[in-house]
Amino acid sequence: MAAPAAAWPATESTTAIDVGDPLPESLRVRDRIKKGELAGPRLFVSGRMIVRRRPGGAPGVTEKVGLTQPVSTPEEAAAAVEELANAGVDLIKAQSGLNAAYFGAIVGAAHKRGLKVHAHVYAEDEVREAFEAGVDVLQHVGSGGTHPPYTADLVRRIAQSGRPIVDTIAHRSWIYPATEAFPERLQDPRLKEDFGPEIYDEVQKSFKNWHTLSYFNRIDSELFFRERVARQWIDSGAVMGMGTDSGTPMNFHTEALWREMKAHVDMGMAPSRVLVAATRLNATRVLGRTDLGTIEPGKLADVIVVDGDPNFDITALSRVEIVIVDGVIRKGAAHGATR
Repeated sequence: MAAPAAAWPATESTTAIDVGDPLPESLRVRDRIKKGELAGPRLFVSGRMIVRRRPGGAPGVTEKVGLTQPVSTPEEAAAAVEELANAGVDLIKAQSGLNAAYFGAIVGAAHKRGLKVHAHVYAEDEVREAFEAGVDVLQHVGSGGTHPPYTADLVRRIAQSGRPIVDTIAHRSWIYPATEAFPERLQDPRLKEDFGPEIYDEVQKSFKNWHTLSYFNRIDSELFFRERVARQWIDSGAVMGMGTDSGTPMNFHTEALWREMKAHVDMGMAPSRVLVAATRLNATRVLGRTDLGTIEPGKLADVIVVDGDPNFDITALSRVEIVIVDGVIRKGAAHGATR
């Protein structure tokens, strides 16, 4: 956990949402960053993702490594929310595979504790059930790779509701063709600096035969559907945040956010709208914070300085020169100074 967190100041963000990691490690990293003991962005964490228990009850890989919290009934799902809330998480993550009863139980329990619910949903039916149950943020809609465009009625209802969607369109559909064309990106020297030698070596081993990873099993259909689905949400006027799914195969913190933002510009979203989505809307609508996301009196002093104007060239966001978090310079000249 500490290595990915430490990678962030050298990238492009002052704040990050971690929607799925073990407890208590993710809380410990969040709190160490808050205390200034560890370099990293301001973190908001969900802890373990709530998932439906596998048939037969045998633990899967994600459960074994602490990424998920399996439940067998809606009542268990509500109890899982209580457990996570008592541990001190900032939000709740509900994984795909749940139905309306589970989503409703999770939302009810989370809202009683003042926590937003983010749902990891792809298929039309589960998107609809999560939305109708009152889920606050719909994550990954349209990026699952096997699903054609959503019905116009569902898109219209979500857009009119004002609840945000985060569609994460670049994490497979840019990474796969880009890595085929430029495999040298996997040896980017920044990765060794960010991860440290030991983790870097393990990451490099994972790149062997990367194109056979099950993560990319649906890449053909994802590439086929991605533009039509992305344009649905862009054209609908829905409230859109920007997310990356970074940490997934070959999706590096050093470039994930600006790649995602560029992908939306490539799909026809105005750069100014993309910038608002990644700043003000991510803060106010995705996180529910009023003290972040814009530069104005009374808000926390979070600023990034880039080489260029992203309103005209969104790739300027890949050239971050200064990162300021809550008035402290975390990257750039006078690192560690306050303003």
